[in-house]
Amino acid sequence: MGRASEPLLDPDVSDGLATYRHGPFRTCAGGGRGGVAVRAAYDRAVVLFQLERVSPSPVEESWRRLTDWPRHAAVVPLTRVTVRTPPPTGEGTVFVARSGVGPLAFDDPMEVVTWRPPRDGGAGRCRLVKRGTFVTGWAEIEVRPVAGGGSRVLWREDLNVRWLPRFLDRPLGWAGRWMFGRAVGGLLRPEL
Repeated sequence: MGRASEPLLDPDVSDGLATYRHGPFRTCAGGGRGGVAVRAAYDRAVVLFQLERVSPSPVEESWRRLTDWPRHAAVVPLTRVTVRTPPPTGEGTVFVARSGVGPLAFDDPMEVVTWRPPRDGGAGRCRLVKRGTFVTGWAEIEVRPVAGGGSRVLWREDLNVRWLPRFLDRPLGWAGRWMFGRAVGGLLRPEL
């Protein structure tokens, strides 16, 4: 049985969405092509989704665009990003995305726990752990080469918003997938 921090979707599922609770899980119908994985041992619900995008840019350039943390503020509305550790990015890098306006803003601190940049045109992989009091979970970014010199991006996100009622899990998944889909697309655009 996998831990809660491990992805549950098959790697070839594009734009899949799953909702689950931590603990043993069963797969139910619905939720896109990947179905819905429901974990029944605990009552803390989380949303897991996956995005896949193809870019004409080489792997190294797509990687650079996706892992330039302050650049994320340009594509995520009402958000600014501050890197708390000195460059270069690697395992142990910490950054904070502050989202919202005034008293409705919250911090989303993240730590890079896996850092494998692409080498010699090969694949790259990064894993972030969200360490906030309001938003927890993890994100994985994989960038792989495709024929013709472009790259394929796979973004997996496990998102838990504390104090959010379970009946809002699926709308949170849809909103998260839409927002992160737009963000990934924006980050991959050369003009940004």
